[in-house]
Order: sequence, then C-alpha cells, then structure tokens
Amino acid sequence: MMITRKHLSRRTILRGIGASVALPLLDGMVPAFAAPPRIRRFGATYVGMGMNMHVWNQPAGTLEANPILGPLAAFRDHLTVVSGLDNIQALSNADAGQHPRAQSSWLTGARAKKTDGPDIHLGVSLDQIIARAFARETQLGSLELALESTEIVGNCAYGFSCAYNNTIAWRTATNPLPMENNPRNVFERLFGASDTTDPRVRLRQLQKHASILDSVTEQVGGLRTGLGARDRQKLGEYLDAVRDVERRIQKAEEQSATMELPVLEQPVGVPGTFEEHARLMFDLQLLAFQTDLTRVFTLVVAREGSTRSYPEVGVADSHHPLSHHQNNPERLARLAKLNTYHVQQFGYFLERLQATPDGEGTLFDSALLLYGSGMSDGHMHLPKNVPTLVVAGRTFGMKGNRFVQYPPESGTPLANLQLALLDKMNVPMEQFGDSSGMLAGL
Repeated sequence: MMITRKHLSRRTILRGIGASVALPLLDGMVPAFAAPPRIRRFGATYVGMGMNMHVWNQPAGTLEANPILGPLAAFRDHLTVVSGLDNIQALSNADAGQHPRAQSSWLTGARAKKTDGPDIHLGVSLDQIIARAFARETQLGSLELALESTEIVGNCAYGFSCAYNNTIAWRTATNPLPMENNPRNVFERLFGASDTTDPRVRLRQLQKHASILDSVTEQVGGLRTGLGARDRQKLGEYLDAVRDVERRIQKAEEQSATMELPVLEQPVGVPGTFEEHARLMFDLQLLAFQTDLTRVFTLVVAREGSTRSYPEVGVADSHHPLSHHQNNPERLARLAKLNTYHVQQFGYFLERLQATPDGEGTLFDSALLLYGSGMSDGHMHLPKNVPTLVVAGRTFGMKGNRFVQYPPESGTPLANLQLALLDKMNVPMEQFGDSSGMLAGL
C-alpha cells in the first residue's frame, strides 16, 4: 500500500530575485508509512469536597453501576475510573485544614505549608510541568479557569492562606497561578481586546503590538553600556520577556493567517446561571485548543468550602454543608444529584471536543483529561480512595470502559497516576510529588 502523505510537497519551489528553483527529492518528500505525532492536549478539572462515594464506588465496580457518570455514557470506551488512590499529602496530622490541603495537593503531590502570610509553600503542579514542555509551541503555556470568585484573601481555613483555596495550578512551590472566573477576561487573554475572534481584526491588533515592541527593543538595547552588573541582569530579564512576547505575537500572526476560527463576540461577563457559566468557560477552552493557543488547562468547578447551591436541579443546600451528609440517605441522594450535574457540564465539553474537527480526527482524539477531587468522603474530610476519572482520546492508546481498582490498604499515592499521565503526554519523569512509582495498568 502506498501512503501518499508527505511532510514536504514534491512540488515545493524556492522563489527569489526573479528566479524559481525546484528542489531535488528530499527525505521529507518520501512517502511516509507513519503519520507525524499528533498534538497532545491536557486538562484537569477539580471538584471540591468529594463525592457521594456510596454511588461512585458501587459494589459492582463497573462504569454502568455508577449513575454519577451517566452523562458520559457516549464516551464510555474512553473512560477509566481509578479506585484506591490516596491524596496522601492531604492527610491530617491531628490538625485541621483538610480543605486547603486536599485542593492544593491534588495536582502537586505536595503538602501545603500552614501559613496565612506570604510565605506559602507547596510544589509545582502537573499541568505546569506539561505546560513547560509545550511552552514554545503555543502562545500561552496554560489556561487557568474557575467557576467561582478567586479574589478571596487572607486566612481561609484554620490558619491556611487563601492562596491554597484559590487555585490548583502552581508554577513553582511559591508561585500559585491565579484562576479566572470571568469569561470576558478569559476572552481578552486569548484573543486580545478586539471584542471578536475575526482574524482580520486580530491580525491588525497583533501587528500594531509588534511595532510597539520593535521600538521598545531598539530603545532599551542601547542602555546596556555603562550599567552595573545587577542592572544588566535586570535589563536582560526584561528583554527576555519582551522576546517571549514577540515570539507569541509571531505565533499568533501565523495562526491568524492559517486558522479558520468561528467568529465569536466577546462575552459581557459572568452569566447568570451555573450551567451557562460552565459551558461558556468550556467553549472558551475549546477555542483555545482549536486555535492551538494553549494545550494545557485547569478548571475548578467547585473549590473546597464552596457554599454555592444548585436549586436548578433540586439541590437548595449549600455545597459544603451538604458534603457533611452524616450518611443521611436524603442528603446523600441530593449530593449524588449535585455530583451528576457537575459531570453533565464536563460531558458537554467532551461532546464539543468530539464534534470539532482536528486534522484527520477530532479534538477529542488528542485530549487527555483528569477529573476528580482531593477527598472522597466530604463528611469525614477523608483524602483516601479519592474519586478519579481519566478520559483519553485515541492518541493515547488507553483501553477504556474500565473500573481499575488498586488495593485500598496499599496506600497508593495519587501522584503515581500523575506520573503515568506525564508519561502519556510524552513528558516522562522519574519522580512527581510524593510518587512511589508509575501507576501500572493504564
């Protein structure tokens, strides 16, 4: 069988100074028997305060027995529920603060330092490790999203800084990344202040910014002479940042010239309902993937300690008090309804990914997504056997429709799964957080 796809067209011609020169047969023109590697994209979606684990971990141990995942039935062949993993760094040492520790350790495998001052300390999160590997391929290293306000400051829980409750993304052990809950601000970060995704408008704005940067580099470049060592270092760091912006603008211009993008007007702000808000944020993330502006995102659907209620699905209780269900059957039923509603919004995102063409397949094919919580039983603040779902497109070669169980008594760190996901993303590491080895069986 002859596969005719070529990395470089045989008809490629060099043109210049009034002449045209045809290239000889190069290796890149030889018919390939394997397609070039597909783009890989990663996303992590967090839901605080656990789940109704009586429903999530049905005795049958199958996906069909888990009604919370019912909204994802169409994607069952790509789903793997992983049971028996412990969020070890959230375990209590006879002190309180399980909520901030559960959220902050979920994607870092690190233990939050107890402080309500500026001396916060945690670890680098999984998404940021992946973002570093892809940083030069996209304009934005990653996108950090939330569905609740992240502007709370000070002491949020038992002497822990609100920084631990405001995000799940940490660039360094001391640098938490702010998450954005306003769709308008997300749009501006992705597409600038042009109020539209129209490529002609965006290109004009990008070219204007590029000319400004050119003048900045020319002016600052002449300042090096006569500066002290420390000032030269500062100037160098500044110019490096300018060069990075120039690179991103150049990448944006290339994409604006070649990418067909649905014309979308800038959102006016936070929608009035939870569902509208969630779906708009997922739509913005879809556009970020579709335009290859970024290949990594994090989203907090409900932060730890959230007091949001969901009357639209018959759950008038605030989320946090409801999570302290005391094993009351009626409260547990409402908690399961709330959990299912969250999964339903996640399912909308999967449907949109599946419906969006990407090369010879869809965006869903290139997506590796993690969905879960940093604790299992919210009533007991228990960070053992945490609810964990992995969704993998066909690029990753993972067998789906599985309920994979690891012995609960083994104390398998959740970070072992993170290590395996890094490997799936072609970002292999020997150690991540408190991992004790790569999780087998995926």
